Amino acid sequence: MSGAKRVTIADIARLAGVSPGAVSFALNGRPGVSEQTRQRILAIADQHEWQPSSTARALVGARAGVVGFAVNRPARTLGTEAFFTDLIAGAQSSLTQRRIALQLVVVQSMDEEIATYRRWRSANQVDGVILLDPREEDPRQANLRSLGLPAIVIGGRPSGPENLATIWLDDAQAAHSVFGYLAGLGHRDMVYISGPEEYEHVSLRSSVLAELADRGVTGETIATDYSPTEVSSVMRALLSRRERPTAIVFDNDVMAIAGLSVAQEMGVAVPSELSLASFDDSVVTGLVHPSITCLTRDTFRLGERAAEFLLEQIDAPAVLPDRSGPRPVLTVRESTRRPQA
Repeated sequence: MSGAKRVTIADIARLAGVSPGAVSFALNGRPGVSEQTRQRILAIADQHEWQPSSTARALVGARAGVVGFAVNRPARTLGTEAFFTDLIAGAQSSLTQRRIALQLVVVQSMDEEIATYRRWRSANQVDGVILLDPREEDPRQANLRSLGLPAIVIGGRPSGPENLATIWLDDAQAAHSVFGYLAGLGHRDMVYISGPEEYEHVSLRSSVLAELADRGVTGETIATDYSPTEVSSVMRALLSRRERPTAIVFDNDVMAIAGLSVAQEMGVAVPSELSLASFDDSVVTGLVHPSITCLTRDTFRLGERAAEFLLEQIDAPAVLPDRSGPRPVLTVRESTRRPQA
């Protein structure tokens, strides 16, 4: 076929011996064709360097072949968090198999995130979105429903009535694993250094820590913006107290490493004088000394499953039932031990 002529869906259909509708289903990752037929169509499209027409994409109701992901985090720190790297890689891996792109946008506020969804919808730039960090009172869900933009949430518990479909990791159980383990070691003065307090997972984890009061545990939650700078400032204040906590738990691995660095800076021995743990794991937490006890989860697989869930939701006529994500496990390393008598 001549390189000067733009390859169309009709051309691919003729070469594959199928209908143009079947080609459309295959190229857009939609059900309706067998996997063998889908792979044959995709191979022909790749061979002839097919690209979707921008005019066709602009038509009302046409598929964009793109999934949106707006992340409300400081852009400077986003790349340092293994959770996001693995999550995005997992989602991209699943989407690439279906020839669907992932559009990632870093936003700085809730209003900017909602404005992004409105822009995507009005320009038909994405077919659906993955929503992260649900809040207790989350205006994004109502906005997405009013826009008619398909979406799924990655959350810490099942969604309530009238909410979007959620793929959830049991954050309450995760918190019991971490805080309960430390309490079992004998720690009675714990601090949880979290992200912003309006996040659902922060509320769930804080509630579990508070419940340990019946085991004689004094728990305190200190919210931060996730940045190592703020975490370091909080750690210096904690370790300067007359009565220091014996255990500190962090929302993610970068925060935990920042906390470990301050403890070493101030001459507080980990784990003999202070135990540290994290709700997120990464390669780095196993390489630092002492290595850090973490809640380990398959975040890459979570990204894959979230993308697959969203594609199903895009094709579904109604909100799909919630589903659970990969189950995390506690990985005990050198940073935790029984407190000194």
